[in-house]
Amino acid sequence: MQIESLKVFCDLNETGNFTKAASINGVTQSAVSQQITSLERHFNVRLIERSKKKFALTREGQALYDASKQIVQTYESLQHQIQKIKNIVSGTIRIATIYSIGLHELPPYQRAFLKKHPTVNLSVEYRRASQLYEDILDNTADIGLVAYPQKDNRFETISLRADLLVIICHPEHPLAAGGKIKLGKVNGHKFIGFEPDIPTRRAIDKILRNRKIVVNHVMEFDNIETVKRAVEIDAGISIVPKSTVAQEVAKNTIAQLEISDEDHFRPLAAVHKKGKVLSPAMKEFLALLKKD
Repeated sequence: MQIESLKVFCDLNETGNFTKAASINGVTQSAVSQQITSLERHFNVRLIERSKKKFALTREGQALYDASKQIVQTYESLQHQIQKIKNIVSGTIRIATIYSIGLHELPPYQRAFLKKHPTVNLSVEYRRASQLYEDILDNTADIGLVAYPQKDNRFETISLRADLLVIICHPEHPLAAGGKIKLGKVNGHKFIGFEPDIPTRRAIDKILRNRKIVVNHVMEFDNIETVKRAVEIDAGISIVPKSTVAQEVAKNTIAQLEISDEDHFRPLAAVHKKGKVLSPAMKEFLALLKKD
């Protein structure tokens, strides 16, 4: 029996999925099945309830998982401690990020980190917020980059900077001449929004609702880039983080209007699974993100 087999078993239980467990560990689905069978033979017990449609552990399986989790975490902690003693920063950091952060906030940090630590592999996946949190929980991702982080005791949340929200419209839109306008000026206008389940959409809806402002949602998208493209063809106005439209404002394809009567900010955060053993590389990357 090897620690690698115990880790595969832990990942299988946490994902409830043979394919995901295989992907996390860089092996085939068949190899996962073989390792579970090997563990069952070693302990002479059944670990998984194969008669149930939904993945579930037997009582023996749960006992093995509880013990294995501690063993795996201790082993990983030892590996990281030895790396720290030897001043080694290497390995892979699997980052899951929402589109707006991945495209507009992450790149300069990514470049700076890789310049200092070229042997680290930064793997970046773009995900919707709901999928991102699932990736963190089932160990498909090490670190998540989110906006409006959810309060959940299963995660450690590291607050990062906040991004000013601005109104955007086509340069020839009637509102564009204002420079700065009161939020109430958007009342009744055609509006390009994010899809309802996206945290930024929920936050913007709350801001408008509190001010009794009603907009006409004509389009809804799941990422910032598509929202901007719709505004560029004058399909409507929108409210977005300021950092995401710098390029379009510079090219004059989008007009940016700051809200004059009240500032609204989108909080950003890094999250990881509570209790996760962070490698020296992960710790350094989080420290870099927090600098600003």
